[in-house]
Amino acid sequence: MPFTLTNIKDDLEDIGDRFDGAPDLVFRAGTKALELEKCALSYQHVPPGYRFPYGHTHKTQEELYVVVRGSGRMKLDDEIVELKEWDAVRVPPGTWRGYEAGPEGLELLVIGAPNLGEDPREDVDGQRDWWAEQGRAGEA
Repeated sequence: MPFTLTNIKDDLEDIGDRFDGAPDLVFRAGTKALELEKCALSYQHVPPGYRFPYGHTHKTQEELYVVVRGSGRMKLDDEIVELKEWDAVRVPPGTWRGYEAGPEGLELLVIGAPNLGEDPREDVDGQRDWWAEQGRAGEA
């Protein structure tokens, strides 16, 4: 088949509850369903007033975060940047990152390359509450 089609919101399993965060946290991984070979894709929705519960970094994967709806903030190592609709943030390997939703929530498409294959955990280091100081999201 020369292409793969899936609906990110309707066809992909929501694994947001695996992160033990906000009750309405949505995380849909599309890499396998889309049969991506060179990159990875996920859709995430962080509800208003919440921070994604884990910060993380990659050894080899570069990620691109695209805000498709809402607003928020992103912490990149020690720097915090404001995010609004259609902002795109490239994060190189080795940079710690975390994000939180503004008052309307935060919806993101996350694109990573290269594809990390069958064992993506080998490339990632994550830490719960990495962004622990008080912020607008209200989680400490």
